[in-house]
Amino acid sequence: MPETPASQPPRPQVGVDVFQALDLRVGRVQRAETFPQARKPAYRLWIDFGPLGVRRSSAQITSLYHPEELVGRLVVAVVNFPPRQVGPFVSEVLVLGAETRQGIVLLQPDAPVEPGSPIS
Repeated sequence: MPETPASQPPRPQVGVDVFQALDLRVGRVQRAETFPQARKPAYRLWIDFGPLGVRRSSAQITSLYHPEELVGRLVVAVVNFPPRQVGPFVSEVLVLGAETRQGIVLLQPDAPVEPGSPIS
């Protein structure tokens, strides 16, 4: 039987210090555009993280979302990875989602929170 995203084996254990080193924050998507220069289908996102400002991300979420429905949406992202060059675009944060057979499902709070709120 083929492996599904949910049936992937767990990764090795890490100490809580590894998790605590990640700066996970809630942001609100301000702008979303198609990204035709990306090797894999992706969108360019501009996300408001409140006091941290607006950060950019290249997100491979095209199979389940359209750019216009992303604007205004709350997302969860890692904001302290180094910037990564993706074609002509610099991706500054990693937007988080769950892998499914249909594509990536974005993680989001289930109640309103302020942009920039930390995840703990």
